[in-house]
Amino acid sequence: MIPGLDGLRGLAFLLVFLCHTDYFYFGWTGVLLFFVLSGYLITDILLKMKAKWNGRQFFIKFYGRRFLRIFPLYYVYLVAMLGIAALLFSIGYRQNYMNEFFRQSPYAFVYLYNFFYASASFTYHRFLDHFWSLSVEEQFYIFWPLLIFLAPEKWLKKLFLGVIILAPLLRIATVLVLRAEIFPFFTSNIPLGLYPLPWTHMDAFAMGAYISRFELPRPKLQLALLLGLVPLAGFASQYLATGSFGALTNLGYEYPIANSFKHIWGYSLLNYLFAVLIYCVVKEQLFVRWLEWPPLAYLGRISYGMYVYHFSLTWFAGRIRDLVPMTEELAKPLSALIAFLLTLLIASASYRFIEKPILDLKDRYFPLKAQPGTVI
Repeated sequence: MIPGLDGLRGLAFLLVFLCHTDYFYFGWTGVLLFFVLSGYLITDILLKMKAKWNGRQFFIKFYGRRFLRIFPLYYVYLVAMLGIAALLFSIGYRQNYMNEFFRQSPYAFVYLYNFFYASASFTYHRFLDHFWSLSVEEQFYIFWPLLIFLAPEKWLKKLFLGVIILAPLLRIATVLVLRAEIFPFFTSNIPLGLYPLPWTHMDAFAMGAYISRFELPRPKLQLALLLGLVPLAGFASQYLATGSFGALTNLGYEYPIANSFKHIWGYSLLNYLFAVLIYCVVKEQLFVRWLEWPPLAYLGRISYGMYVYHFSLTWFAGRIRDLVPMTEELAKPLSALIAFLLTLLIASASYRFIEKPILDLKDRYFPLKAQPGTVI
């Protein structure tokens, strides 16, 4: 594996987990870090495959390997949750909550949960909320390989920069469409409706793609400046729009980002921060010593399972309040700890007994000589 990237995956998961347990609200941006990482790794893989394989083999091998990497765990979770929800419903426990899961789950089964998330009928549900990002990833896997295959090498830089520039323009267009209420299917909450749509995050994937092939000038200096600029811009825009800095753990980027047109420029700024961070880790070996810390690197290796399982487990862990009377000051950290330990245990077992045996089939059925350590 490229040194440091497992650690970055682990960091991205921890950001999301801390957000979902109400400890660090800026942690929602961990999803953006996952997107930029995907753009970086998948583009590098696709370009190597393009240089080696013809059209038919290129697509068969890519999608075959992606299928084995993503689908088994994804559908194991959904089927298991259907069974658990049915059992809980049958015993009369939180029947309305279980019914809502049954209503929403068909969208997840067909990888369209992000569009449901943007709909007027969406309601939050911890069994499925986080699946919007997995839908975005899968939609990226549909069109990006075709784009990479068709684009001549000499056009790649223009292609990546073009997508980076196009993304905020599409966000503006989407805001105008949502505001005009042209499509009743979509929510009238513009920041929430914009957030899960695939074209909202095109620049995240494209920035990752760009750094996989092209250099950034003075990356360490850029990273230092961005680490100061991102919270400064966030807090300043938050204060100018509302007269308040908001929750400090938001760093000025409340979910979903809205005021001061942050839903237009904020995504680009955050995505670029993560692109520069990844570039510094990979090309400058910055932070690699800390990112290779074994517990963090291990979290990164099993991060897909950690991400898939964690949100429902935060809900189940939170039910400790139903079993044992306790103050919120005790219940909150205790339920977060229980959720993390359960997630770690289940994701580890899942990786060992479900993911790893299936991943080992990739080189058997879709052989591909990969760069040492690259997770394909």
